[in-house]
Amino acid sequence: MPTTILFRDVNILDSTGADPYRGDVLVEDDRITAVGAVDPARAEGARVIEGRGRTLMSGLCDAHTHFSWNNSADLDGLGTMPVEEHLLFCLESARTYIDSGYTMCLGAASAKDRLDVVCRDAINAGRIPGPRYLANGPEIAVTGGALIKSITKFADGPEGMRKAVRELIDIGVDQIKLSMTGEEITGTQRAEDTYFSEEEVAAAVTEAHRRGKRVCAHARSAESVKMCVRNHVDVIYHASFTDAEGMDMLEANKDWVFVAPGINWLVATLYEAESFGFPQEAAEAVGYKKELETAIEGLREMHRRGIKVLPGGDYGFAWTPHGTYARDLEHFVELLGFTPMEAIVSATAWGGEIMLRPDELGKVAPGYLADLLLVDGDPLADITVLQDRTKLNYIMKGGRFHKDGSDADAAGPPNPGNVDRNQAPARV
Repeated sequence: MPTTILFRDVNILDSTGADPYRGDVLVEDDRITAVGAVDPARAEGARVIEGRGRTLMSGLCDAHTHFSWNNSADLDGLGTMPVEEHLLFCLESARTYIDSGYTMCLGAASAKDRLDVVCRDAINAGRIPGPRYLANGPEIAVTGGALIKSITKFADGPEGMRKAVRELIDIGVDQIKLSMTGEEITGTQRAEDTYFSEEEVAAAVTEAHRRGKRVCAHARSAESVKMCVRNHVDVIYHASFTDAEGMDMLEANKDWVFVAPGINWLVATLYEAESFGFPQEAAEAVGYKKELETAIEGLREMHRRGIKVLPGGDYGFAWTPHGTYARDLEHFVELLGFTPMEAIVSATAWGGEIMLRPDELGKVAPGYLADLLLVDGDPLADITVLQDRTKLNYIMKGGRFHKDGSDADAAGPPNPGNVDRNQAPARV
């Protein structure tokens, strides 16, 4: 029997870039069917959620997700954690994402072969709660180029890359991850070093695309970014040291390429990892301050040029723990020059694009899947409200409530504190 739910008198943030407006939103079964003004006859018999001016918006997207990063300060612990416990942790991570308002996640690498795939399938089957998920496998690196050897799939040369891609596709991944550059925290792999050859990248991408799979890449160096664009790597992670030539290439290809910088990793590694054995002085000494400053400058320029830069990335280390995902949105506003509206659009509408479902994910519009947040507050006035799970009163995915705030509502009306209750009637 179809389920009908009416969100009445909400402040609709529809992720088109238009200003929010007061109105109603009707959900029938798993879809949004009316936005703004709703015919009372159509809503007859619906369950009514009284918005009282709270913000209704799309669920969020993390464009660089690691379910299997296990909140450890020991990088090698990602590989040594027994698979049984590791799967349980991944299932908990999936729940934490949707508890935090994230209804879309793009897998960016799995610590063991099938962890992502099993989680995705369990979510899709309704066996566990979690976001809509596109699964990855272990990241592919060349000999001598692994960031963490115990979680890496090694391949060398074009034929080796083709074989590795085929093997990962065989276990059911949705995309392929290439680990093309270093990472300073390893102590041996430099962020500005590029380990892949042009031929290796070309072979991996050609094989993946031939099989209908996308490719994403850990690419911090200037050369790796250009190598990604030349070979049509679909999603570029980090891109910290993009140079002028690379910037022009990204702009020329902005119709298809996505950049997900994982900016919170840089901020937290530089300033917040001391209690986990990596003090700020050490982080600065190996180059994280330089990288953060360079990345901020480059990402601001990407934003100015209209390149799609999306939030999310590398949550799941001790100093970037699961559940703190919306910090990226704050960084986009405070560091990268995004307005709060632009940050939300990048995390919602562009999330629908990176999830390959732009016509049904990421907006509050008729025909879109009902993946919705009812927020006690205004993210446009204070983007940090999305970091407070207590302010996410209702979380809906596919027309079903993951979090139902009706009990809290019954205890007393919410206080958005920023809504003009004398606002003009909603537009149609």
